[in-house]
Amino acid sequence: MGMISEFKEFIAKGNVVDLAVGVVIGAAFGKIVTALVDGIIMPIVGALTGGVSVSDWKHVLTPAQIGPDGKALVAEVAIKYGAFLQTVIDFLLIALVIFLFLKAYNKMRKPADEAPAAPSEEVLLLRDIRDSLKKV
Repeated sequence: MGMISEFKEFIAKGNVVDLAVGVVIGAAFGKIVTALVDGIIMPIVGALTGGVSVSDWKHVLTPAQIGPDGKALVAEVAIKYGAFLQTVIDFLLIALVIFLFLKAYNKMRKPADEAPAAPSEEVLLLRDIRDSLKKV
């Protein structure tokens, strides 16, 4: 079997198409949650922290050196943990919303309670024996 025919068989299985749809929807969903975090949640957090944007939070290791003409001679060296924190919040919100969505989806897909299984042949035989003994 050639590589091309194997590839055609792989594509035709349908799992690849499902995966591609999931990736596209996931990317679009990620943009929605990022817009929610950037546009609503982080401005509220920034207002609570004195008007500073979370993405601007940093720890300066070495401040910039400014020359007499006002230009930076040496750039600032800083650990910019605010952008990382904002990305972590994005991730956690995306994970929470996906979890809630999948939980609702699985609840909706759950089949109705099935009828109890029929008794086994042994149980039926034992019942027949019991009923026969009652008649005697």
